[in-house]
Amino acid sequence: MLLDVGGVLLMKRILFVCVENSNRSQMAEAFAHIQGGDDVEALSAGSAPSGVINPKAIRFMSELGYDLRRHTSKSLDEIDGEFDAVVTMGCGDNCPWVPAKRREDWALPDPKHMGDDEYRALRDNIEMRVKRLLAELA
Repeated sequence: MLLDVGGVLLMKRILFVCVENSNRSQMAEAFAHIQGGDDVEALSAGSAPSGVINPKAIRFMSELGYDLRRHTSKSLDEIDGEFDAVVTMGCGDNCPWVPAKRREDWALPDPKHMGDDEYRALRDNIEMRVKRLLAELA
């Protein structure tokens, strides 16, 4: 993900946004860290953050060896700068504009009340989408 611009290496910056920043965007940020490593600066935020990471998100990401307990639920007000990509996830009009070279809306349902199998399927869908996004940004 690093670009050589006049001998200077630049990291790709990606922001994932949902309403509460407790499920979808947290998992997407985690997958970007897992798959992009040090070449990607991945952040997540919410338009109306809950202040906590959903225990289901923590549990289902731990199945894949990732500890979401080190993440925090953040507001978009805490995020600044320009991004290579901003991905919104179902927050619609509640997602304010953030400067980005690329914008996508994945329109994923909020999984907080989903059963285990549905939640895992959404998690895996997010993983696939993050892989595709990182490949396209490379």
